[in-house]
Amino acid sequence: MSEGGSNTAITEAAAGSAFRSRDFRLYQSARLMVIVGAEAQSVAVAWQVYAITHSALDLGLTGLALFFPGLFLVLPAGHVADRFDRRKIILLCYGLQALCTVTLLWLSLTKTYISNGQVWPIYAVLVGIGVGRAFSGPASSAMLPSLVPKDHFVNAVTWGATIYQAANMAGPTVGGLLFTLPLTGMLLRWNGAPIVYALTLVMLIGFLILVGMIRTKMDGASKKAFNAKTVLAGLEYVWKTKLLLGSISLDLFAVLLGGAVALLPIFATDILHAGPRGLGLLRAMPAVGALSVSLLMVVKPIQRRAGWLMLGCVGLFGAATIVFGLSKNIWISLIALVIVGGSDMVSVVIRGSVLQLATPPEMRGRVSAVNWLFIGASNEFGEFESGLTAHWWGAVRAVVIGGIGTIVTMAAAAAFVPALRRADALTAESLMNAEQELSVAEPVD
Repeated sequence: MSEGGSNTAITEAAAGSAFRSRDFRLYQSARLMVIVGAEAQSVAVAWQVYAITHSALDLGLTGLALFFPGLFLVLPAGHVADRFDRRKIILLCYGLQALCTVTLLWLSLTKTYISNGQVWPIYAVLVGIGVGRAFSGPASSAMLPSLVPKDHFVNAVTWGATIYQAANMAGPTVGGLLFTLPLTGMLLRWNGAPIVYALTLVMLIGFLILVGMIRTKMDGASKKAFNAKTVLAGLEYVWKTKLLLGSISLDLFAVLLGGAVALLPIFATDILHAGPRGLGLLRAMPAVGALSVSLLMVVKPIQRRAGWLMLGCVGLFGAATIVFGLSKNIWISLIALVIVGGSDMVSVVIRGSVLQLATPPEMRGRVSAVNWLFIGASNEFGEFESGLTAHWWGAVRAVVIGGIGTIVTMAAAAAFVPALRRADALTAESLMNAEQELSVAEPVD
């Protein structure tokens, strides 16, 4: 075999190395199913709420309902993820989400409350989903390193992000198509949201079956007592580790300020005049960009200057958000959203790798909880922020101002968080060296 052929074989092996692990394959198959269902459901919920109220604020409140439980529960959830079997936690949480989806289906079929223009039952169900996410988020993130060998971890993070974005791309499109599917006869009452919720329920059941088949022993389990010190240990660790603090904070403000996705029903309806199918297409475009970039990173993983690359991509994310906000052309809007998703994917992979590689196994649940609180939950709170600012200023101004804020945040992080600038290769040794160099460089009082 020639030298070029040998290098190709090595690259191909490295590109798919994480999938050699049976439990990783099971878990990612389960994630693919459940994310498709969840994203389809989010399209149905958003369209249903906006169709009932025609209010940007009410649309934003869907995000607040999902975020609210995590604000109070996610730090205790991190301790739970470090103390108990993470697989069982995930099964319990998604079982709760399945019950919530059954409730949404029942509300839509019976038209209970909704026919009177009241959407508070939907918000109540979303709070229940938020409770499940608050506990499953840290457990899921902390479980990933246990599914693959250490040398395959960055590849696993990249593939996990790739699968997430593939599902993000398919889910909204499927949701939009199903929502407008013209059912007749006995199936007439399933038109619109009910058929979407039924799909989500099927996907959740499939997820529970596949995750139940995982047999990996979870490492790093902590038997420490439940108290304020152990619950806050993850927050303390992130605060002391400047590289973690910087990467999480940067993504926090980028997601919070640049959250145009929550306002897509308004853009699809009132600005681009694209309808439910257009909404599904718009929701899918960030995932198209993210999927394309993640596949590129699988073949050509990040080798050097990870910190600067993350900063640059956050700036590009803000610029593309501004273009989307100003666009009145569906094609320009779609391209802008592709760039939004692609640039965000780079920072997602870098932050996800930093989060786990720079954290001891026994702390991963609590540190992942802090990350979930500031990043995962900020997606939902960002939806509320977008809905509120759109209520005050209008959708276009809200998106544009958010994009400008993201660029300002990136510039501030580059100036005031040297640990991010020092981050180079995505290995535990390189990241710890960057942190130690920063500690040595800091003057002693």
